[in-house]
Amino acid sequence: MKAKKRFGQNFLVSHDVIVKIVDEVLATNEDLIIEIGPGMGALTKKLKEKNAMLVCYEVDNDLKKILNPLENDKTKIIYQDFLSVALEDELKKYCYKNLFIVGNLPYYITTPIIEHIIKSNITFNSMIIMVQKEVALRFMAQAKNKDYGYITLALKYYFDITKVIDVSKYSFNPVPKVESTVIKLVPKQNKLDLDVDKYFSFLKQCFAHKRKTLKNNLGNYDWSKIKMVLEKHNLYENIRAEELEENVLIEIFKLVS
Repeated sequence: MKAKKRFGQNFLVSHDVIVKIVDEVLATNEDLIIEIGPGMGALTKKLKEKNAMLVCYEVDNDLKKILNPLENDKTKIIYQDFLSVALEDELKKYCYKNLFIVGNLPYYITTPIIEHIIKSNITFNSMIIMVQKEVALRFMAQAKNKDYGYITLALKYYFDITKVIDVSKYSFNPVPKVESTVIKLVPKQNKLDLDVDKYFSFLKQCFAHKRKTLKNNLGNYDWSKIKMVLEKHNLYENIRAEELEENVLIEIFKLVS
């Protein structure tokens, strides 16, 4: 089976990595696992051992001859673009206790897939996904790091994110040009009490031009109020957004919104 570039296909072949991913899925026979992009079914076969209900979404119909033999009363393969799935409605078809999401995501649609899951407003225990290493670094970055930015803080609003394992490009067939990382996203039980749309709009403006100072990026806001927060935390006026911890940015947002 030849991988298709248009689907961003790189099939995971490392047994050790597969075992590590599946070990993070703490599902039982009462639970439901959603796998995004099962590909050649290497991860699917191992997930089946959990004896949970397993629903896999695959966009490539040419993989039917490989994936269909994996189906049984607890494993279902659906040939559909995951981004087009009405998840909230789909999940009503199944009876389960806990939900887990797993996937080796095509790099070019990693963020859209996460956004789709967030917007679907579904409840799940954890999401274990393979992403490009550079993307994982941005997702998990800390303040004062070049990878720290809007997407870091947007995801931090929804999830606690940890690294599971770094994955060599030679763990795939065909071999991609980049290294990968498996990360685990656990939804926060108690989200910050904020107007999410306004907060995210504020963050986008903070990081709109990374080389510019916070003052230059937030020209439409009352700088005297922002300066007051910075002085409270002993921070200088020409600071950049990437140097500010989340709690300081939230404090500024609450004062100026």
